[in-house]
Amino acid sequence: MKLVILGGGGFRVPLVHGALLRDTGARRVTEVVLHDTDRNRLEVMERVLASQAQSHAGAAAAPPTVTATTDLDAALAGADFVFSAMRVGGLEGRTADERIALDLGLLGQETTGPGGVGYGLRTVPVALDVARRIRQLAPDAWVINFTNPAGMVTQAMQTVLGERVVGICDSPLGLAKRAAGALGHNLDDLKIDYAGLNHLGWLSGLRLDGRDLLPELLADTVALGGIEEGHLFGTEWLQTLGALPNEYLYYYYFTRDAIAQITSAPQTRGEYLVAQQADFYAAVAGSHDDAWRRWDAVRRERNATYMQETREADDGESHERSEADVEGGGYEGVALALMAAIARDEPARLILNVRNGTAIPGLPPDAVVEVPCRVDAAGPLPLPVSPLAGHSLGLAQQVKAVDELVIRAATEQSRRLAVEAFALHPLVDSVTVARQLLEGYERALPAYYGLLR
Repeated sequence: MKLVILGGGGFRVPLVHGALLRDTGARRVTEVVLHDTDRNRLEVMERVLASQAQSHAGAAAAPPTVTATTDLDAALAGADFVFSAMRVGGLEGRTADERIALDLGLLGQETTGPGGVGYGLRTVPVALDVARRIRQLAPDAWVINFTNPAGMVTQAMQTVLGERVVGICDSPLGLAKRAAGALGHNLDDLKIDYAGLNHLGWLSGLRLDGRDLLPELLADTVALGGIEEGHLFGTEWLQTLGALPNEYLYYYYFTRDAIAQITSAPQTRGEYLVAQQADFYAAVAGSHDDAWRRWDAVRRERNATYMQETREADDGESHERSEADVEGGGYEGVALALMAAIARDEPARLILNVRNGTAIPGLPPDAVVEVPCRVDAAGPLPLPVSPLAGHSLGLAQQVKAVDELVIRAATEQSRRLAVEAFALHPLVDSVTVARQLLEGYERALPAYYGLLR
């Protein structure tokens, strides 16, 4: 099978390639095409993947061939799967997503809050163009979307390609695994009750033979405090909620704390990654030696500092991420399991971003939601989940309404709709500030926002 990776020069591509190297199934990916607009980054990734393949020499299955191109149509032609991991605007765009909001006293984060709105406004037009070209050049392909904001972009692409676009994220599955482990169970033995949107969901149950085990974890302060969510939210707040929220809900429940922690740091996450990745790409471009080892060392450092601002305690000290989280095994495992389920009819249970239908009452049928699914050759089928209620449903409805406004604003190139999207986001507290946000994006990144009228 042919897999096309959009954003093929991106730093995390070796994670997907590594999962493919470990796949020994009869019908597996034998051809990988990397596509990116940056030729230099593509050349570095080719070196890293070649070095990575050498480290798997002697494996049971031959590694897939890897080619790279800046020609999107050539890359897409005849694809079986398209993995979308684009970053429109690059890391410089990410720093804008952070700094423009922070300078106005708002949360500065790339997918949550005003940064997610800004990111979506410049990404949706590109994603729609890609979807139209896939429809023309690879109409039978499945699209696995990891491009952020993942729920919004998946929904936009579904307007062109329908339900053959599936969004993935490793956050909810990681949450469920941590909770299951704290209960002393393997997640494969449990039924997951999780519902929401991408980066906005709640784990409300883990069932074994019909019995919900989550209340036992919520009642055990020691066990609850030992998992990442206990550190992030505090055991008292988790017990108040009666559920385990996705880590990104920290930015909603502890907004002022997050802003204070981010602004007190010497640099934002995006600024840190700009410097780290510039050093990495320059080092590999300048030397063919140890490309894979260089990448792996940088990966570990990057993972260890992921969402660092959420792990600062009241005394100013930060707790470390668990070794299992640092080692990863996240979204690339979800991507491989999804491809195997569809291509080889190997049924899997995964938490995915899919069309709502009737999965979550109170959200539109065509809204993309994040829920457990059973996946086989026919694609994902949402499994029953507990309905969202109260504040969780209200928050999901409000954020989904903003997603839909962003898609319309990007499609219609409407400045008025863009301001409305910023203004109605729950993490933006003023229409005046919403206008200032858009003006900030227009000044910082005119190539992406200059067409709004």
